[in-house]
Amino acid sequence: MFKKLFGKKEEPIKTIQLVAPMMGKAVNLSAVPDPVFSEKMMGDGLAIEPSEGVVVSPIDGEIMQVFPTKHAVGIRAKNGAEILIHIGLETVSLKGEGFETHVKQGDTVKAGERLVTFDMEIISEKAKSTVTPVIITNTDQAASLKVLTEGNVEKGATPILEVTFE
Repeated sequence: MFKKLFGKKEEPIKTIQLVAPMMGKAVNLSAVPDPVFSEKMMGDGLAIEPSEGVVVSPIDGEIMQVFPTKHAVGIRAKNGAEILIHIGLETVSLKGEGFETHVKQGDTVKAGERLVTFDMEIISEKAKSTVTPVIITNTDQAASLKVLTEGNVEKGATPILEVTFE
Protein backbone atom coordinates (compact mmCIF):
# COMPACT_ATOMS: atom_id res chain seq x y z
CA MET A 1 0.00 0.00 0.00
CA PHE A 2 2.77 2.48 0.90
CA LYS A 3 4.52 1.80 -2.40
CA LYS A 4 1.43 3.08 -4.20
CA LEU A 5 1.27 6.18 -2.01
CA PHE A 6 4.90 7.12 -2.45
CA GLY A 7 5.22 6.09 -6.07
CA LYS A 8 8.15 3.73 -5.60
CA LYS A 9 8.20 1.04 -8.17
CA GLU A 10 10.01 -2.22 -7.76
CA GLU A 11 13.39 -2.36 -9.43
CA PRO A 12 13.64 -5.19 -11.95
CA ILE A 13 15.94 -7.99 -10.82
CA LYS A 14 19.12 -7.96 -12.89
CA THR A 15 21.52 -10.30 -11.07
CA ILE A 16 20.69 -13.70 -9.68
CA GLN A 17 22.72 -16.44 -8.06
CA LEU A 18 22.02 -20.06 -8.83
CA VAL A 19 22.50 -22.61 -6.06
CA ALA A 20 23.60 -26.16 -6.75
CA PRO A 21 20.66 -28.20 -8.08
CA MET A 22 22.20 -31.44 -6.77
CA MET A 23 24.70 -32.88 -4.31
CA GLY A 24 28.05 -33.67 -5.86
CA LYS A 25 31.14 -32.10 -7.34
CA ALA A 26 31.02 -29.00 -9.56
CA VAL A 27 33.32 -29.22 -12.59
CA ASN A 28 34.19 -26.94 -15.48
CA LEU A 29 32.08 -27.41 -18.62
CA SER A 30 35.26 -28.10 -20.59
CA ALA A 31 35.54 -31.39 -18.63
CA VAL A 32 32.16 -32.67 -19.91
CA PRO A 33 32.74 -35.50 -22.42
CA ASP A 34 30.24 -34.10 -24.94
CA PRO A 35 31.19 -31.26 -27.33
CA VAL A 36 27.65 -29.79 -27.27
CA PHE A 37 28.31 -28.85 -23.62
CA SER A 38 32.12 -28.64 -23.39
CA GLU A 39 32.28 -26.25 -26.36
CA LYS A 40 29.37 -24.21 -24.95
CA MET A 41 27.16 -24.68 -28.03
CA MET A 42 24.06 -24.56 -25.80
CA GLY A 43 25.38 -21.76 -23.57
CA ASP A 44 27.72 -21.27 -20.62
CA GLY A 45 27.55 -22.65 -17.10
CA LEU A 46 29.09 -25.59 -15.28
CA ALA A 47 28.46 -29.27 -14.66
CA ILE A 48 27.96 -31.37 -11.55
CA GLU A 49 29.03 -34.96 -11.02
CA PRO A 50 26.10 -36.06 -8.82
CA SER A 51 26.45 -38.06 -5.62
CA GLU A 52 22.69 -38.67 -5.30
CA GLY A 53 19.70 -38.82 -7.64
CA VAL A 54 17.80 -35.69 -6.61
CA VAL A 55 17.58 -32.46 -8.62
CA VAL A 56 16.23 -29.28 -7.01
CA SER A 57 15.58 -25.86 -8.49
CA PRO A 58 18.69 -23.65 -8.50
CA ILE A 59 16.55 -20.47 -8.43
CA ASP A 60 13.11 -19.03 -7.87
CA GLY A 61 11.47 -19.15 -11.26
CA GLU A 62 9.04 -20.74 -13.68
CA ILE A 63 9.30 -24.17 -15.28
CA MET A 64 9.53 -23.51 -19.03
CA GLN A 65 9.90 -27.11 -20.12
CA VAL A 66 10.02 -30.63 -18.74
CA PHE A 67 11.31 -32.89 -21.49
CA PRO A 68 8.99 -35.84 -22.24
CA THR A 69 11.95 -38.15 -21.56
CA LYS A 70 12.26 -36.52 -18.08
CA HIS A 71 16.06 -36.17 -18.42
CA ALA A 72 16.09 -32.36 -18.59
CA VAL A 73 14.25 -29.34 -17.20
CA GLY A 74 14.22 -25.72 -18.40
CA ILE A 75 13.58 -22.89 -15.91
CA ARG A 76 13.24 -19.12 -16.42
CA ALA A 77 14.60 -16.94 -13.61
CA LYS A 78 13.08 -13.60 -12.58
CA ASN A 79 15.86 -11.74 -14.40
CA GLY A 80 15.19 -13.57 -17.69
CA ALA A 81 17.99 -16.14 -17.45
CA GLU A 82 16.96 -19.43 -19.04
CA ILE A 83 18.49 -22.40 -17.27
CA LEU A 84 18.75 -25.95 -18.61
CA ILE A 85 19.53 -28.78 -16.21
CA HIS A 86 20.47 -31.79 -18.35
CA ILE A 87 20.73 -34.92 -16.18
CA GLY A 88 23.52 -37.13 -17.48
CA LEU A 89 24.81 -37.50 -21.03
CA GLU A 90 22.97 -39.37 -23.77
CA THR A 91 20.09 -39.94 -21.33
CA VAL A 92 17.41 -39.01 -23.87
CA SER A 93 17.77 -42.56 -25.25
CA LEU A 94 16.51 -43.96 -21.92
CA LYS A 95 13.04 -42.59 -22.83
CA GLY A 96 12.30 -41.68 -19.20
CA GLU A 97 13.52 -44.92 -17.64
CA GLY A 98 15.00 -44.20 -14.21
CA PHE A 99 13.57 -40.65 -14.02
CA GLU A 100 10.60 -39.23 -12.11
CA THR A 101 9.52 -35.61 -12.52
CA HIS A 102 7.88 -33.62 -9.71
CA VAL A 103 6.98 -30.46 -11.69
CA LYS A 104 5.29 -29.58 -14.96
CA GLN A 105 5.53 -26.76 -17.48
CA GLY A 106 4.12 -23.50 -16.06
CA ASP A 107 4.80 -24.37 -12.40
CA THR A 108 6.38 -21.69 -10.23
CA VAL A 109 9.25 -23.02 -8.13
CA LYS A 110 11.43 -21.81 -5.28
CA ALA A 111 15.16 -22.48 -4.99
CA GLY A 112 15.65 -25.86 -3.34
CA GLU A 113 12.29 -27.28 -4.48
CA ARG A 114 12.50 -30.83 -5.86
CA LEU A 115 12.24 -31.05 -9.68
CA VAL A 116 13.36 -34.55 -10.69
CA THR A 117 14.54 -37.71 -8.98
CA PHE A 118 16.55 -40.30 -10.86
CA ASP A 119 18.09 -43.71 -10.34
CA MET A 120 21.87 -43.25 -10.35
CA GLU A 121 22.42 -46.97 -10.98
CA ILE A 122 20.27 -47.05 -14.14
CA ILE A 123 21.87 -43.85 -15.48
CA SER A 124 25.41 -45.10 -14.71
CA GLU A 125 24.68 -48.41 -16.40
CA LYS A 126 22.73 -47.31 -19.49
CA ALA A 127 23.88 -43.76 -20.28
CA LYS A 128 27.26 -42.31 -21.27
CA SER A 129 27.71 -40.43 -17.96
CA THR A 130 25.82 -39.10 -14.92
CA VAL A 131 27.57 -35.70 -15.20
CA THR A 132 24.86 -33.02 -15.27
CA PRO A 133 25.40 -29.74 -17.16
CA VAL A 134 23.69 -26.65 -15.72
CA ILE A 135 23.54 -24.22 -18.64
CA ILE A 136 22.35 -20.64 -19.13
CA THR A 137 20.92 -21.19 -22.62
CA ASN A 138 20.54 -17.47 -23.35
CA THR A 139 24.12 -16.61 -22.29
CA ASP A 140 24.41 -14.49 -25.47
CA GLN A 141 21.92 -12.02 -23.93
CA ALA A 142 23.60 -11.90 -20.51
CA ALA A 143 25.69 -8.93 -19.42
CA SER A 144 27.86 -11.25 -17.33
CA LEU A 145 28.14 -14.80 -16.06
CA LYS A 146 30.45 -15.87 -13.25
CA VAL A 147 31.20 -19.40 -12.10
CA LEU A 148 31.30 -19.14 -8.29
CA THR A 149 32.65 -22.53 -7.27
CA GLU A 150 34.28 -25.82 -8.18
CA GLY A 151 34.48 -28.92 -6.03
CA ASN A 152 31.90 -30.27 -3.60
CA VAL A 153 28.49 -28.59 -3.63
CA GLU A 154 25.38 -28.98 -1.51
CA LYS A 155 22.01 -28.99 -3.28
CA GLY A 156 19.87 -25.94 -2.58
CA ALA A 157 22.68 -24.23 -0.66
CA THR A 158 26.03 -23.76 -2.45
CA PRO A 159 26.06 -20.76 -4.85
CA ILE A 160 27.39 -22.01 -8.22
CA LEU A 161 26.71 -19.31 -10.84
CA GLU A 162 25.93 -15.60 -10.90
CA VAL A 163 24.27 -14.19 -14.00
CA THR A 164 23.35 -10.61 -14.81
CA PHE A 165 20.97 -9.36 -17.49
CA GLU A 166 20.69 -5.63 -18.19
